[in-house]
Amino acid sequence: MAVGAALCGAMFMGAGQAHAATTWKLQSVWDAGTVGYDLFEEWCESIEEKSGGELIFKPYPAKSVAADNNALFEAVRNGVLQGMNPFTLYWSGKIPASVFLSSYPAGPDQPHQWDIMFYSLGMLETTREIYKKFGLFYVGPIQHDANIIHSKKPINSLADLKGMKMRVPGGMVAEVFQQFGVSTVSLPGSDIFPALEKGTIDAADYVGPAVNYELGFSQVTDYIMFGPPGVMSIYQPVDLMDLTVNLRAWNALDPKLQQLVEDEVRIYSQKHYLTIQKRNIEAMKKFKADGDTVTRLSQADLDEFRKAAIPIWFNWASKNKDAKAILDIQLEYMMNDTVGYIDEEDIEGM
Repeated sequence: MAVGAALCGAMFMGAGQAHAATTWKLQSVWDAGTVGYDLFEEWCESIEEKSGGELIFKPYPAKSVAADNNALFEAVRNGVLQGMNPFTLYWSGKIPASVFLSSYPAGPDQPHQWDIMFYSLGMLETTREIYKKFGLFYVGPIQHDANIIHSKKPINSLADLKGMKMRVPGGMVAEVFQQFGVSTVSLPGSDIFPALEKGTIDAADYVGPAVNYELGFSQVTDYIMFGPPGVMSIYQPVDLMDLTVNLRAWNALDPKLQQLVEDEVRIYSQKHYLTIQKRNIEAMKKFKADGDTVTRLSQADLDEFRKAAIPIWFNWASKNKDAKAILDIQLEYMMNDTVGYIDEEDIEGM
């Protein structure tokens, strides 16, 4: 370990002299005390040693510098903060292409598929060009988890959705569920438990099992809806976070430090994802012990859901040329025989 530290330090020191440290303030959307923020804080604190003291990441939890998401976006653009760790979908109103920079209904549904598109098929470079228009630099995606639905009654097929009142995030997700007779409502996370408890909604989407168990969902619902085996969610299966930084701050950074940050984001993405998945496995045992039952939609249901979703993908992509550019990358990937989610017939006339 000592040799490794010395070599790492030597990368960023010349003639025995350390350069003056650059300090970045980074705010996460995770609240203090959550597993997400603990992981983020630990990662930030590791950067100083890994950079040989040349780069320091000072982490902040949600709302500590910027009070809300809109303020967070502007604080990074204006350099009040040098970076942020948000859920990428938060910017759909500001950066329309972001609706396709995290999973969407019946699109790519495995974490590795998103890494392939970003790091092997040019989506990272395209995303960075889009973000530069806003004075931002998109460093890279950070894998998080799937979002799942907790329900008061079993959902064994898409037909069972008809007539249900369900909390969903809005946007594409709401539009697709509405195709199957769902009455969708938008509620902040803090309002979901009381709405389920009072029966004002029949079901609710939120994040993954670990967090949802901590929020007490097992106390107010009896069923958890998953997709076919291997697919936790058919509507938002890979809810990505990211590290985005101020473009001027990024450009002022030494290229060797830029490469370090890019590499570290990929390392952090894996650690964050694996830790959350371990907690999910533990949480599912607790849900079952509390009497909750898992129901699964079939592959036929997923195919039908995708058929309903495809026109909605194109409607959203038509709103902005950058959104179209991202969807084009993903369509080509999903149509490749290695994936095979859609074919020419599915998108004919779109």
